[in-house]
Amino acid sequence: MTIVIRRATQEDAEHFVRINAAHAVYANLLQVPHPGVDRWKKRLAEDTEDKLVLLAELDGEVVGHAGVFCDGGRVRQRHTWRMGIGIAEHAWGKGVGTALMTELMKYADDWAQALRVELHVFTDNTRAIALYRKFGFEIEGTLRGDSFRDGQYVSSHLMARLHPRLVAELARNA
Repeated sequence: MTIVIRRATQEDAEHFVRINAAHAVYANLLQVPHPGVDRWKKRLAEDTEDKLVLLAELDGEVVGHAGVFCDGGRVRQRHTWRMGIGIAEHAWGKGVGTALMTELMKYADDWAQALRVELHVFTDNTRAIALYRKFGFEIEGTLRGDSFRDGQYVSSHLMARLHPRLVAELARNA
């Protein structure tokens, strides 16, 4: 199996629609069912240095997407970036998430000056939580009943990861 990571373009909107159309995927994202191609084209058209959106191809098939972005509107929080990831169910457990996370964290650490990367993950999404922990994310809090999924209110964890060099520096100064 070969995994190729590449930057997403507007022409990739249909891949996002296909991947996110599966209940197993959209139920674990803060997306709604049946997203339209035009919505994804609009999102992908916003190509700035404050955002990186990647796709993962497994043996030539697009099976995953991930992005990291800075809201940038608040001067005092420009060092804080947010991220999200979605992977087609048939590609789970094949290294796609690891490959996407590796590239996102390289960008955040080495190019974007992100001191902090944060995300929300549903408390029952143990597979995703394990992936995020592998990259240094820690649970900072639980948001009870913060989201609505399949007709029920569900909780999510706020997870964050500090830049590895900062973590080492903080440990030295402790």
